[in-house]
Amino acid sequence: MIAEIEKFIEIQNNIDEILKNSPFKMSYIIEKSGIKKPTFFKKLKEKRFTPEELLVISKTIEPKEWRNETKEEILESLDRAQYEIDNGTTTDFYDFVAERRAKLKVLKDAKS
Repeated sequence: MIAEIEKFIEIQNNIDEILKNSPFKMSYIIEKSGIKKPTFFKKLKEKRFTPEELLVISKTIEPKEWRNETKEEILESLDRAQYEIDNGTTTDFYDFVAERRAKLKVLKDAKS
């Protein structure tokens, strides 16, 4: 338990650097945290986020890392993938890429 508390303190003390090195914009992180902007920056300056707030922030900036799939979930996913392969219900990679590019083009054209 001591190691977990020390890790929490380390994260709390380095949260400004962690957020600075995040691939996400600060405005996005603030929005997802649910904390008002002035309060967020005050907490950031004072390094006084609650454990719950740090958890929400962590899930925002590292969405894949916090999702701990169980062994059963992983095996189920692999079984589903094998079933799709066996039954020919998979999508060809090149078709998939072409579909995504077409959708991206539509989105870009809509913004213009």
